[in-house]
Amino acid sequence: MNNDEKAIKRSEEITHNYFSFLDCHIQDVIQGNTSEFMELNEIAGKLAVSHTHLTDTIKKETGNHPCHFYDAKIIEQIKMMLLDTDKSIAEIAFVFTYDPSNFSKFFKKWTGLTPGAFRKQNFK
Repeated sequence: MNNDEKAIKRSEEITHNYFSFLDCHIQDVIQGNTSEFMELNEIAGKLAVSHTHLTDTIKKETGNHPCHFYDAKIIEQIKMMLLDTDKSIAEIAFVFTYDPSNFSKFFKKWTGLTPGAFRKQNFK
């Protein structure tokens, strides 16, 4: 295997490890096993790569910044909780370590709807 092939395999490995880590970490937050979302530099440290290398690798492999996927996976989990539980919007915000106002802004920025409007629209 030449150096280019090793670099490709390593970048695929880093990308795979990043997505796997996100899935586990987000579940840990939801389940209350950890009290807050990690910063990207902390995740890079857990994956034994630099913040810059992680960012460059994910961008090269996917075309998007790692934060894009972090937020997208959080939004995916929020949507499921909005549809699968009867928790209030405020309770869901706290599960995801947000205050309700910032939670609604974050959700609306991604989906175009407030959490309440999303829930209503999907419970016709």
